[in-house]
Amino acid sequence: MHIKKLSIAFALFAITAFSQSVFAQGLNWEGQTGAVITPFAYTAASPASKLGKPEVSFHYMNSGNVIGNDYQFSVTEGVCKHFEVGFTQSFSSAGNSPLTGLFANGYTGIHGKLTVVNENAFKTKWMPAIAVGTIGRFGGERVSYAITGRTDTNADFYVVATKTVTQVKGLPFVLNFGEKVTNASIMGVAGNAGNGISADQRWQGRLFGAAAFVVKGPSKSTLILGSEVAEQPKYVQGLNGFLGEKATIPTSMTYFVRIVPHLEGSPLQVDLAVVQAAGTIAPGVDLNARARFAMGTSYHF
Repeated sequence: MHIKKLSIAFALFAITAFSQSVFAQGLNWEGQTGAVITPFAYTAASPASKLGKPEVSFHYMNSGNVIGNDYQFSVTEGVCKHFEVGFTQSFSSAGNSPLTGLFANGYTGIHGKLTVVNENAFKTKWMPAIAVGTIGRFGGERVSYAITGRTDTNADFYVVATKTVTQVKGLPFVLNFGEKVTNASIMGVAGNAGNGISADQRWQGRLFGAAAFVVKGPSKSTLILGSEVAEQPKYVQGLNGFLGEKATIPTSMTYFVRIVPHLEGSPLQVDLAVVQAAGTIAPGVDLNARARFAMGTSYHF
């Protein structure tokens, strides 16, 4: 009995101690350290004064018969323990809707993030990690390109706070909250954001957040169960004139599980998610991208 209790206590301690590194390692849809679609304030692992080993990821989303299938390939590098920089290439395969041409082809993303306040800084137990970051997307051939012939160029600038809470015995969890200024629609999947009146782009502030908790999985694995929300600019550049209606984009949401195969620091992580992206955006126009399956895998060398 004493051995059993000791084993349980050790397992709970190991999960708690490992939880922050679990949350910190995985790459999101755009190659940032984060959940599925939102960035965390943590950065890719690296020594205090050196480059870290690269982390690579692949993400896939079945976006439905209108948007089609989207694929993301990313490489991210940690620098001096507080900075990360990365590259993402997006590809797509077409759906079979008359609107599919609005979402064809890919684009390139470059991102960077700097942690400006360490978690539990100033000898506290409550201070979240705080980071600032940006991502630029180039060469997009999405909605505005299909309508106007101009390639999409858009970006996000954001600040984010992340806290891994380990005080709850046996159930560590993470809370993440941030705000971004962006002129991208659905993280570039739909191209540039518009203002709903003219063909001009519009920079807008949008909130995002995530919450997740850690549990033991089968075969010494660790499971992170969570959900995210990410506000989107309401309008897409060029889409209102094309449809003749004020097409509006809803808030994006995900429900996900992150699987870490082994407790002792596995370099491999797998994400499985249900994504709520965009449904009916105008009368009679359904993008059919609600409750869609997505998956991702990250590997840190």
